Amino acid sequence: MLRVSLLGLALAVSAAGSMSRGFNQLLGAVVRIDVREVAFEDGAKRFNASIGSGVILSADGLILTNAHVASPRAVELSVTLSSLERVSARLVGWDHWTDLALLQLDLAEVKRRGLKFSHAEFGDSSKLYVGQTVYAVGTPFGLTRTATRGIISNNDRYFEDSRGVNGYETGAFNTWLQTDAAINPGNSGGPLVTEDGKVIGISSRGYLGANNLGFAIPASTAKRVVEGLARDGAITRSYIGLVPREMQDLETFYSVALNTGMLVASVDPGSPAARAGLRPGDILLAINGEKVDGRFPEQLPPIQNRIASTPVGEKLRLTVKRGAQTRDYVVVTEKLESRVGEEWVLEKWGLSVRKVSRTFARENQLDDATGVFVIGVQPGFPADVAGLSRGDVITKINQVPIITLDQVKAFHADYEKKPAPVLVEAQRNHQVSLYVLKP
Repeated sequence: MLRVSLLGLALAVSAAGSMSRGFNQLLGAVVRIDVREVAFEDGAKRFNASIGSGVILSADGLILTNAHVASPRAVELSVTLSSLERVSARLVGWDHWTDLALLQLDLAEVKRRGLKFSHAEFGDSSKLYVGQTVYAVGTPFGLTRTATRGIISNNDRYFEDSRGVNGYETGAFNTWLQTDAAINPGNSGGPLVTEDGKVIGISSRGYLGANNLGFAIPASTAKRVVEGLARDGAITRSYIGLVPREMQDLETFYSVALNTGMLVASVDPGSPAARAGLRPGDILLAINGEKVDGRFPEQLPPIQNRIASTPVGEKLRLTVKRGAQTRDYVVVTEKLESRVGEEWVLEKWGLSVRKVSRTFARENQLDDATGVFVIGVQPGFPADVAGLSRGDVITKINQVPIITLDQVKAFHADYEKKPAPVLVEAQRNHQVSLYVLKP
């Protein structure tokens, strides 16, 4: 009996030692990220500062964090290592669809100053189980090197609303890990880890006002995104324009068996699916002959990811049930674009604008994706005095059709050099009006 007890004690001590070593390495890889970014609001350029977390994933200083922590709007990025030394960094790639971004430490600065850091490793998020102990590590409210303990509350959480942060779509192609480990502002981008220090998720969001409701992007998703961002700086996905809905409780209405098909809730106007002839109420049964099971909400992101992972311009054969008939439709994929286009501020006009994207044009029933969308007007400046307002779509300047944002920047640059009246043509509620911006 004594031998068994001693053996159990030895195993426990060995496990604790293993956990300690894994955690020490993990803690040396977790960083604080200070971000200074530009925002184009109310017709003016403003600078905001924020704090987030990240985890170093490689010996060459690649850092994984959230897209809402470090975005292309960032004008300054600095990283505080576990040694409390601060080092500059740059943005390598950004993917708002999964709320992930990849940074690169300034290795020349690291070498010059003789600094050291460790890097973490991914674990297997597919093997997580509800009740498993996990730790969220990061910088909540600026408190560096903070670890909170909890469990996996749900390992396959689905969010119907995918608009994400600042209007960008997030979460359409993955489910989330839910945990009761405390995740507070500043934890964003930090790792969610198992007891051996393996990264099985990236902390991303929490419910304000709720207790112990935090969510992380699974490592299975993060690994794929890291590889793509490190290689290309962005993730290219395909789009066909189907808006899905689960089949749960609707099978009898559509005369389909359980665990069969995905309901097409709507079809984006002018999309590849619409051009191919698909309609709301169709049941998608198979993609290229591979059966689809979209009975539950949690099953929708993998189906959407299957479509998104298809090379752009490739044909998809969709087997669709409509009423009592089943037939195939061939859809040619397009490149997936966000509804949020590139933004800029035209300070002399007191105007902030966003390039109209193809997705935005379809959602707002515009003829095409030309023009820029007015997102802010500064009181008292030429745009405000002329009568332009938020929501207008500028289609022409001095009778020249606006195809790119660079055209707008060029007109504004000419105005800065030599102020002169500018004729602007804009749509408001599908009606065209003319406005004159006067110096």
